[in-house]
Amino acid sequence: MSRDPRALKASLSRVTESLGAGDALSLAAVFSEWPDLVGEGLAARARPAAIRQRTLVVAVDDPAWATQLRWITSSVLERLNQAIPTACFDAIDIVVRAAPRRA
Repeated sequence: MSRDPRALKASLSRVTESLGAGDALSLAAVFSEWPDLVGEGLAARARPAAIRQRTLVVAVDDPAWATQLRWITSSVLERLNQAIPTACFDAIDIVVRAAPRRA
């Protein structure tokens, strides 16, 4: 094993791919492009929180938004996988969490 410095991108991608979650740049795109992928209205109430294997965990701030997101899960998955094909999500897990408080 070489002790030479490695690019952070390559190291992060190795870790994320070993977890079954795709390459690091694709995963970063999910978080950074979320409003464009799901629309500003939904993005204001639902945000990607984690990636577990091929499941995107999305946190919503109200149970009503969890219900709304459940209704459109298949279309959100389709948009995600079309926009970021290397991410390849199989499912979305929706959790209700209070929005972070602003100072």
